Amino acid sequence: MNRIPMTAEGLQKLKDELDRLIKVERPAIIQAIAEARAHGDLSENAEYHAAKEKQGFIEARIKELQAKIGLAEVIDTKKINQSKVAFGAKVKVVDLEADEEYEFILVGPEEADIKKKKISLNSPVGKALLGKQVGDIAVVKAPARTIEYEIVEISFE
Repeated sequence: MNRIPMTAEGLQKLKDELDRLIKVERPAIIQAIAEARAHGDLSENAEYHAAKEKQGFIEARIKELQAKIGLAEVIDTKKINQSKVAFGAKVKVVDLEADEEYEFILVGPEEADIKKKKISLNSPVGKALLGKQVGDIAVVKAPARTIEYEIVEISFE
């Protein structure tokens, strides 16, 4: 299986969620199932069926998190060539047609969060930016138009 690139912070978030699911959510749903079961006939017990469904979601998420943590590859950005766009880079770009500046942080797919300007390496924009240097043009084919971003700054935190 392929390794999943992520920051130490991203890995810790996954571990924290797994810990919460195992120590808080799982025991709570087991208790809810027991209480619903005590109400009698299970065939018409909506509380029981809802609790069992939630238990299924929790168990699936636990397995998913365990797999992702097992495949996690924490990338140390200090060891990356920082003259080119790579994992962990904060990249300032200018949309040449719209003359607007944007900032992106390239992360693994598990950490992508557009509200925090974090985009996945696997996204069309992420793929277009990878390996570029300041002054290079990254071309992104979007459904509405082809976007050309000029890289104006690269930094690593």
